[in-house]
Amino acid sequence: MTTFLIILGVIVGINLLSLLINQILLPKDLAGITPRGELLEVQGKRMHLRKMGSGALTIVLLPGLGVPLPSVDFRPLMEELAETHTVVCIEYFGYGFSDQTDTPRTNENYTEEIRESLSTLGLKPPYVLMPYSASGIYCEYYAAKYPEEVEALILLDTTSSAQKEVTLPKFTLTLSKIQNAIGFGRFLNPLLAIKLMGLHEKNGYTKQEIRELSKFTNHASNDTTNDQLLRFSKNVSEMMTLDTPKELPVLVLSAPGSAKLEKGAYLAAHLKKLGSQTKSKIIPNSNHGTIYHDRQHRLAILEAVDDFLNAKKYTSK
Repeated sequence: MTTFLIILGVIVGINLLSLLINQILLPKDLAGITPRGELLEVQGKRMHLRKMGSGALTIVLLPGLGVPLPSVDFRPLMEELAETHTVVCIEYFGYGFSDQTDTPRTNENYTEEIRESLSTLGLKPPYVLMPYSASGIYCEYYAAKYPEEVEALILLDTTSSAQKEVTLPKFTLTLSKIQNAIGFGRFLNPLLAIKLMGLHEKNGYTKQEIRELSKFTNHASNDTTNDQLLRFSKNVSEMMTLDTPKELPVLVLSAPGSAKLEKGAYLAAHLKKLGSQTKSKIIPNSNHGTIYHDRQHRLAILEAVDDFLNAKKYTSK
């Protein structure tokens, strides 16, 4: 019993110390870090968009669940795409430099926020929507509701709209908020970013960018992103009842070893739902991390995107 109480006391003490350190550092984390794009008024809140390039075709990059700072996370891919196209990264409310919002995180609201933000930035449809992970659901919904505004879809290892997702119990988000308050991630995030996610200099990220991504990770769990997580299964279910236009060109890029490809007919079901105009390519991804972080894997993405867009005889200014 004495040993147990000592161990328990050490655990509690470590958590309290981490909580104290984290609460002191949290308000200072983002001091001196400035947006690299523009903060625009969207639905009465500030939303951050980063734009590169000046091509005739506009490619819109949209982040996956929990990506802490999309405008930096996407930066190497943006620069490579921007050599021939206009490229925009949108940071949803609750992400990066964008404000949080009380507006429910539904497919409809995401779609209207995307439309308004691009219009406010001065860009006109149709767009090539290029979502990663969960954003694929919102972009498929966009294409279903406003087909005339979507030139094509390029899906980066996205969630399938052909199979229902598991609903997260609310207590998991409570645990996430507690963990976020305690701040253990503060000590693990730099290691995870470099070793597991491929966010290091050899892949084109600067030391400053890696530090910023790590700091924003401490703020990634908030009421807005938690609402997104809670509603995500319903958003997938809604999209299962809708179809993208059958004539819409779609490119599906997937990574081997990801959970998406390990679920048997997951990819096949997704491709079938998207229609006969859909093309698919497996992108090498040896570290099983984010599909576009590794430099070599980005080259494979760029090649696939160029082939796909050139097939439509798109031209740039």
